[in-house]
Amino acid sequence: MSTLIGRQTAGNFEQSLAFFSSALFDQVQTSGLFTDSKHFADATPKTDWDEIYQQYEQQSASGHFKLAEFVEQYFSFPEPIKLAENVRYQTVAEHIEALWSLLQKQPDADSKDSLLPLRFPYLVPGGRFREIYYWDSYFTSLGLLNSGRKELVKSMVLNFIQLQKDIGCIPNGNRSYYFSRSQPPVLGLMVDMLFRSEGNYKDLDFLKECVEAMDSEYAFWMAGAEQLSEPFQTHSRSVRMPNGGILNRYWDEQACPRPESYAEDIDSAEHKKDHEKSTFYRHIRAACESGWDFSSRWLADPEDLQSIQTTDIIPVDLNCLLYQLEVLLSQYWDLLGQKSKSQLYQQKSETRKVTIQSYFWDSTDNFYRDFNLKTTSQSAVMSLAGVLPLFVNLANHEQAEAVASRLENEFLCAGGLLTTLCQSSQQWDAPNGWAPLHWFAVKGLQQYQQNELATRIMQNWLANVEHYFQAHGSLMEKYNVKEIDHVAQGGEYEVQHGFGWTNGVTSAFYQLMESSQPKLELPNLK
Repeated sequence: MSTLIGRQTAGNFEQSLAFFSSALFDQVQTSGLFTDSKHFADATPKTDWDEIYQQYEQQSASGHFKLAEFVEQYFSFPEPIKLAENVRYQTVAEHIEALWSLLQKQPDADSKDSLLPLRFPYLVPGGRFREIYYWDSYFTSLGLLNSGRKELVKSMVLNFIQLQKDIGCIPNGNRSYYFSRSQPPVLGLMVDMLFRSEGNYKDLDFLKECVEAMDSEYAFWMAGAEQLSEPFQTHSRSVRMPNGGILNRYWDEQACPRPESYAEDIDSAEHKKDHEKSTFYRHIRAACESGWDFSSRWLADPEDLQSIQTTDIIPVDLNCLLYQLEVLLSQYWDLLGQKSKSQLYQQKSETRKVTIQSYFWDSTDNFYRDFNLKTTSQSAVMSLAGVLPLFVNLANHEQAEAVASRLENEFLCAGGLLTTLCQSSQQWDAPNGWAPLHWFAVKGLQQYQQNELATRIMQNWLANVEHYFQAHGSLMEKYNVKEIDHVAQGGEYEVQHGFGWTNGVTSAFYQLMESSQPKLELPNLK
């Protein structure tokens, strides 16, 4: 990396990456010294890296070397973001308002650790997630706007634009170990949200900066697409389909264990043959780029993470978000007077719309499904990714009615919507429900006048959130929507408190419910 990473020098960025491939990092992460690999990946060196490595080589050769003491001597660790103790708010809304300040971070100072310093204030999700996360920020922003914090949303957009300029993409989060992957492309949604909240487009210079960034993000996802000529030929994140259209998949340029989940990945790949491990690691990393880490969507066997096949799956939700990005780019380039660019993106969106309908719509089960490249057929897994064609207003009314029927009869539970219809040990499966997917579903249904069902989904979700809040005084990263008295399980770490996107979506649902007439009461789930 030759560019500056925010205000962090390229040298510091490269040193942090070198740390992750060092013998010291490997020994610490595989020693069981920490139960969460992210803890050491986020460590800050107390002195120069060269001195730490030199001391490690010398001391580890001694028969009296004590790893824990060495780590304590040479590294410090950030604390997880904790809720204020001995403070109990009366309502969820009051709690969310208080959390905004707790989860906000000011511009970062120079850093020797894995943090990529950001130039403007930003919000973090909470708990072990002490840095900004890309797609989380869109859902968090829904609540920030409701709370009158528009400038904070704008500053997060500016941070993403700067990260994109520095490292070539908007990374998963502002840590150096995330540099090789992004997350679902929501920059355009954040930009559109900002400008729609103003009711006009006064700041055309800022708009132009945003649209250029959206254009760059589109180029990132479409890299190598022009080289593809044969059906199902792939390059990085791009796939040529038999009808000539381009669709996209999740990917990661790296094919090695994730530093933030190093021990977990090494353990998961233990029984893989050497030539299989790099493919396995890439599938794992690609699933992290999706934000759905992990789900039966990506597994050949829903109960076996060893069967992960993420890069073989063309996801319906990713392609809908890219369709929406094409639509927004067409609209905004037209607004900025760039007619030829506007027309180009309009053509791209029309082609993608046809391609999405051709390969993701299941006319037998009347639902949108992912597409498997290896089997050249649709996935067997039914998931809430299937609501994205409604969210981006791509489905026709008959399709929307069919999707709504599926949601009502198969996905909707007392505490909200199931993530998939597959119950597994993975956190992005039943019985868990997640705030961002509820937002996509509700807004998608409202696009097609399915207002009664949309309201019921909001009611059930809010009732679940309030039920847990009354019992425990906090908001969670995810919820069990089948058994609301049970804490949501699954994943590589304990369920986190906070939590950015839950706060944002819940706040937005309160506003939508408040504006509905007549006023609707939440169901009693006790």
